[in-house]
Amino acid sequence: MNAAARFTDRVAVVTGAASGIGAATAGRLAAEGAGVVLADVAAERGEAVAARIREEGGRATFVTADVTDQGGWDRIVAAAHVFGPVGVLVSNAYTVDVSPAHEMTLASWERQLAVNLTGAFLGFKAVLPDLRAERGAVVLTSSVHAHKGIPGHPAYAASKGALLSLCGQLAVEYGPEVRVNAVLPGPILTAAWDRVPEEDRERSVAETAARRFGTPEEAAAAIAFLAAGEASYITGSSLLVDGGWSVVKASA
Repeated sequence: MNAAARFTDRVAVVTGAASGIGAATAGRLAAEGAGVVLADVAAERGEAVAARIREEGGRATFVTADVTDQGGWDRIVAAAHVFGPVGVLVSNAYTVDVSPAHEMTLASWERQLAVNLTGAFLGFKAVLPDLRAERGAVVLTSSVHAHKGIPGHPAYAASKGALLSLCGQLAVEYGPEVRVNAVLPGPILTAAWDRVPEEDRERSVAETAARRFGTPEEAAAAIAFLAAGEASYITGSSLLVDGGWSVVKASA
Protein backbone atom coordinates (compact mmCIF):
# COMPACT_ATOMS: atom_id res chain seq x y z
CA MET A 1 0.00 0.00 0.00
CA ASN A 2 1.09 3.56 -0.71
CA ALA A 3 2.53 5.39 2.27
CA ALA A 4 0.71 8.56 1.17
CA ALA A 5 -2.70 7.11 2.04
CA ARG A 6 -4.78 10.16 1.14
CA PHE A 7 -7.98 8.15 0.80
CA THR A 8 -8.01 6.11 3.99
CA ASP A 9 -11.65 5.57 5.06
CA ARG A 10 -12.88 6.96 1.73
CA VAL A 11 -15.06 5.03 -0.69
CA ALA A 12 -14.59 5.72 -4.39
CA VAL A 13 -16.59 4.82 -7.48
CA VAL A 14 -14.72 4.70 -10.79
CA THR A 15 -16.59 4.15 -14.05
CA GLY A 16 -15.00 2.90 -17.23
CA ALA A 17 -12.67 1.06 -14.87
CA ALA A 18 -11.97 -2.13 -16.81
CA SER A 19 -8.99 -0.69 -18.66
CA GLY A 20 -6.90 2.37 -19.42
CA ILE A 21 -7.25 5.50 -17.28
CA GLY A 22 -10.14 4.05 -15.29
CA ALA A 23 -8.25 0.92 -14.30
CA ALA A 24 -5.16 2.94 -13.38
CA THR A 25 -7.25 5.35 -11.32
CA ALA A 26 -9.00 2.56 -9.44
CA GLY A 27 -5.61 1.04 -8.64
CA ARG A 28 -4.19 4.38 -7.52
CA LEU A 29 -7.11 5.18 -5.21
CA ALA A 30 -7.07 1.70 -3.70
CA ALA A 31 -3.30 1.89 -3.16
CA GLU A 32 -3.90 5.10 -1.23
CA GLY A 33 -6.45 3.50 1.08
CA ALA A 34 -9.84 3.82 -0.61
CA GLY A 35 -12.41 1.10 -0.92
CA VAL A 36 -13.08 1.18 -4.65
CA VAL A 37 -16.07 0.11 -6.72
CA LEU A 38 -15.10 -0.41 -10.36
CA ALA A 39 -17.91 -0.20 -12.91
CA ASP A 40 -17.81 -1.09 -16.60
CA VAL A 41 -19.66 -3.05 -19.27
CA ALA A 42 -16.56 -5.19 -19.88
CA ALA A 43 -17.14 -7.74 -17.13
CA GLU A 44 -14.20 -10.09 -17.61
CA ARG A 45 -11.59 -7.34 -17.80
CA GLY A 46 -13.19 -5.42 -14.94
CA GLU A 47 -13.23 -8.45 -12.66
CA ALA A 48 -9.55 -9.02 -13.48
CA VAL A 49 -8.61 -5.45 -12.55
CA ALA A 50 -10.50 -5.68 -9.24
CA ALA A 51 -8.86 -9.04 -8.48
CA ARG A 52 -5.42 -7.58 -9.14
CA ILE A 53 -6.12 -4.67 -6.79
CA ARG A 54 -7.16 -7.10 -4.05
CA GLU A 55 -4.04 -9.22 -4.63
CA GLU A 56 -1.97 -6.09 -4.07
CA GLY A 57 -3.67 -5.47 -0.73
CA GLY A 58 -6.39 -3.06 -1.78
CA ARG A 59 -10.14 -3.11 -1.27
CA ALA A 60 -12.02 -3.40 -4.55
CA THR A 61 -15.14 -4.87 -6.08
CA PHE A 62 -16.41 -4.86 -9.64
CA VAL A 63 -19.94 -4.21 -10.87
CA THR A 64 -21.07 -4.85 -14.42
CA ALA A 65 -23.04 -1.74 -15.27
CA ASP A 66 -23.95 0.55 -18.14
CA VAL A 67 -23.67 4.14 -16.89
CA THR A 68 -26.67 5.15 -19.00
CA ASP A 69 -28.92 2.75 -17.06
CA GLN A 70 -30.43 3.79 -13.74
CA GLY A 71 -30.56 0.17 -12.64
CA GLY A 72 -26.83 -0.04 -13.14
CA TRP A 73 -26.34 2.89 -10.83
CA ASP A 74 -28.52 1.27 -8.19
CA ARG A 75 -26.17 -1.74 -8.24
CA ILE A 76 -23.08 0.46 -8.12
CA VAL A 77 -24.32 2.37 -5.07
CA ALA A 78 -25.37 -0.84 -3.31
CA ALA A 79 -21.90 -2.31 -3.88
CA ALA A 80 -20.26 0.88 -2.62
CA HIS A 81 -22.27 0.86 0.58
CA VAL A 82 -20.64 -2.43 1.56
CA PHE A 83 -17.55 -0.28 2.09
CA GLY A 84 -19.42 2.83 3.24
CA PRO A 85 -20.79 6.12 1.85
CA VAL A 86 -19.26 7.33 -1.41
CA GLY A 87 -16.79 10.17 -0.96
CA VAL A 88 -15.17 10.15 -4.42
CA LEU A 89 -16.73 9.74 -7.86
CA VAL A 90 -14.55 9.43 -10.95
CA SER A 91 -16.77 9.60 -14.03
CA ASN A 92 -14.57 8.09 -16.69
CA ALA A 93 -16.80 5.87 -18.87
CA TYR A 94 -16.80 6.77 -22.55
CA THR A 95 -17.45 5.54 -26.03
CA VAL A 96 -16.30 6.96 -29.36
CA ASP A 97 -17.26 6.39 -32.97
CA VAL A 98 -14.79 7.98 -35.37
CA SER A 99 -16.85 9.35 -38.23
CA PRO A 100 -17.43 12.77 -39.79
CA ALA A 101 -20.72 14.45 -38.96
CA HIS A 102 -22.27 13.89 -42.38
CA GLU A 103 -21.70 10.13 -42.11
CA MET A 104 -22.60 9.69 -38.44
CA THR A 105 -25.94 8.07 -37.69
CA LEU A 106 -28.33 9.56 -35.17
CA ALA A 107 -28.03 6.38 -33.12
CA SER A 108 -24.26 6.78 -32.90
CA TRP A 109 -24.54 10.44 -31.95
CA GLU A 110 -27.07 9.68 -29.23
CA ARG A 111 -25.14 6.74 -27.82
CA GLN A 112 -21.93 8.76 -27.49
CA LEU A 113 -23.71 11.59 -25.71
CA ALA A 114 -25.54 9.12 -23.51
CA VAL A 115 -22.40 7.33 -22.30
CA ASN A 116 -20.01 10.27 -22.19
CA LEU A 117 -22.33 12.95 -20.81
CA THR A 118 -25.63 11.58 -19.53
CA GLY A 119 -23.78 8.79 -17.72
CA ALA A 120 -21.86 11.42 -15.74
CA PHE A 121 -25.11 13.19 -14.86
CA LEU A 122 -26.80 9.99 -13.70
CA GLY A 123 -23.78 8.98 -11.66
CA PHE A 124 -23.62 12.34 -9.94
CA LYS A 125 -27.30 12.16 -9.03
CA ALA A 126 -26.96 8.60 -7.76
CA VAL A 127 -24.17 9.36 -5.29
CA LEU A 128 -24.99 12.99 -4.48
CA PRO A 129 -26.52 12.29 -1.03
CA ASP A 130 -23.32 10.48 -0.02
CA LEU A 131 -21.08 13.13 -1.56
CA ARG A 132 -22.84 15.88 0.36
CA ALA A 133 -22.62 14.02 3.64
CA GLU A 134 -18.95 13.16 3.05
CA ARG A 135 -18.01 16.58 1.64
CA GLY A 136 -16.80 14.59 -1.31
CA ALA A 137 -15.09 15.16 -4.62
CA VAL A 138 -16.00 14.40 -8.22
CA VAL A 139 -13.61 14.19 -11.16
CA LEU A 140 -15.03 14.12 -14.69
CA THR A 141 -12.81 12.75 -17.45
CA SER A 142 -13.14 15.17 -20.35
CA SER A 143 -10.58 15.39 -23.16
CA VAL A 144 -8.45 17.77 -25.19
CA HIS A 145 -11.18 17.20 -27.81
CA ALA A 146 -13.25 19.62 -25.74
CA HIS A 147 -10.99 22.47 -26.93
CA LYS A 148 -9.42 21.28 -30.20
CA GLY A 149 -11.09 20.15 -33.40
CA ILE A 150 -9.87 16.77 -34.62
CA PRO A 151 -11.54 15.30 -37.72
CA GLY A 152 -14.01 12.48 -37.18
CA HIS A 153 -15.04 13.23 -33.59
CA PRO A 154 -18.17 15.45 -33.64
CA ALA A 155 -20.21 13.62 -30.99
CA TYR A 156 -17.19 12.79 -28.84
CA ALA A 157 -16.00 16.41 -28.86
CA ALA A 158 -19.49 17.72 -28.16
CA SER A 159 -19.88 15.41 -25.17
CA LYS A 160 -16.44 16.19 -23.76
CA GLY A 161 -16.99 19.93 -24.14
CA ALA A 162 -20.33 19.62 -22.39
CA LEU A 163 -18.64 17.85 -19.47
CA LEU A 164 -16.62 21.02 -18.82
CA SER A 165 -19.80 23.08 -18.67
CA LEU A 166 -21.40 20.47 -16.42
CA CYS A 167 -18.32 20.54 -14.19
CA GLY A 168 -18.65 24.27 -13.58
CA GLN A 169 -22.39 24.08 -13.07
CA LEU A 170 -22.19 21.28 -10.51
CA ALA A 171 -19.32 22.97 -8.66
CA VAL A 172 -21.41 26.11 -8.26
CA GLU A 173 -24.65 24.36 -7.42
CA TYR A 174 -23.32 21.94 -4.83
CA GLY A 175 -20.40 23.79 -3.27
CA PRO A 176 -19.10 24.01 -0.63
CA GLU A 177 -20.21 20.47 0.22
CA VAL A 178 -19.04 18.85 -3.03
CA ARG A 179 -16.03 19.74 -5.18
CA VAL A 180 -16.26 19.01 -8.91
CA ASN A 181 -13.31 19.16 -11.30
CA ALA A 182 -12.33 17.76 -14.69
CA VAL A 183 -9.23 16.33 -16.30
CA LEU A 184 -8.51 16.69 -20.01
CA PRO A 185 -6.24 13.87 -21.15
CA GLY A 186 -4.39 14.20 -24.42
CA PRO A 187 -2.47 11.36 -26.10
CA ILE A 188 -2.50 8.80 -23.30
CA LEU A 189 -1.41 5.37 -24.53
CA THR A 190 -4.40 3.10 -23.91
CA ALA A 191 -6.05 0.36 -25.95
CA ALA A 192 -7.96 3.08 -27.80
CA TRP A 193 -4.76 3.70 -29.77
CA ASP A 194 -4.65 0.14 -31.07
CA ARG A 195 -6.76 1.16 -34.07
CA VAL A 196 -4.47 4.11 -34.91
CA PRO A 197 -1.79 3.53 -37.59
CA GLU A 198 1.83 3.83 -36.45
CA GLU A 199 2.40 6.88 -38.63
CA ASP A 200 -0.43 8.75 -36.90
CA ARG A 201 0.85 7.67 -33.49
CA GLU A 202 4.28 9.11 -34.27
CA ARG A 203 2.71 12.36 -35.43
CA SER A 204 0.72 12.67 -32.21
CA VAL A 205 3.84 12.14 -30.12
CA ALA A 206 5.74 14.71 -32.20
CA GLU A 207 2.99 17.22 -31.48
CA THR A 208 3.56 17.05 -27.71
CA ALA A 209 6.12 19.10 -25.82
CA ALA A 210 6.98 15.94 -23.86
CA ARG A 211 7.71 14.07 -27.13
CA ARG A 212 6.05 10.91 -25.89
CA PHE A 213 2.72 9.37 -25.03
CA GLY A 214 1.40 9.77 -21.54
CA THR A 215 0.56 6.72 -19.44
CA PRO A 216 -2.75 5.86 -17.78
CA GLU A 217 -0.92 6.07 -14.46
CA GLU A 218 0.04 9.68 -15.14
CA ALA A 219 -3.58 10.55 -15.82
CA ALA A 220 -4.59 8.66 -12.68
CA ALA A 221 -2.13 10.71 -10.62
CA ALA A 222 -3.83 13.92 -11.77
CA ILE A 223 -7.26 12.51 -10.98
CA ALA A 224 -6.13 11.38 -7.52
CA PHE A 225 -4.74 14.84 -6.80
CA LEU A 226 -8.02 16.55 -7.70
CA ALA A 227 -9.98 14.06 -5.59
CA ALA A 228 -7.69 14.38 -2.56
CA GLY A 229 -7.93 16.75 0.36
CA GLU A 230 -4.82 18.64 -0.70
CA ALA A 231 -6.90 20.03 -3.59
CA SER A 232 -9.52 21.31 -1.15
CA TYR A 233 -9.59 24.83 -2.68
CA ILE A 234 -9.87 23.62 -6.26
CA THR A 235 -13.35 23.26 -7.71
CA GLY A 236 -14.95 24.01 -11.06
CA SER A 237 -11.50 23.65 -12.59
CA SER A 238 -10.08 21.66 -15.50
CA LEU A 239 -6.59 20.18 -15.63
CA LEU A 240 -4.84 19.36 -18.90
CA VAL A 241 -2.90 16.09 -18.85
CA ASP A 242 -1.55 16.13 -22.38
CA GLY A 243 2.24 16.50 -22.29
CA GLY A 244 1.88 19.97 -23.78
CA TRP A 245 -0.03 18.72 -26.86
CA SER A 246 -2.46 21.63 -26.58
CA VAL A 247 0.24 24.28 -26.81
CA VAL A 248 2.53 22.85 -29.49
CA LYS A 249 2.30 24.53 -32.90
CA ALA A 250 4.47 23.84 -35.94
CA SER A 251 3.88 27.18 -37.65
CA ALA A 252 3.95 30.87 -36.77
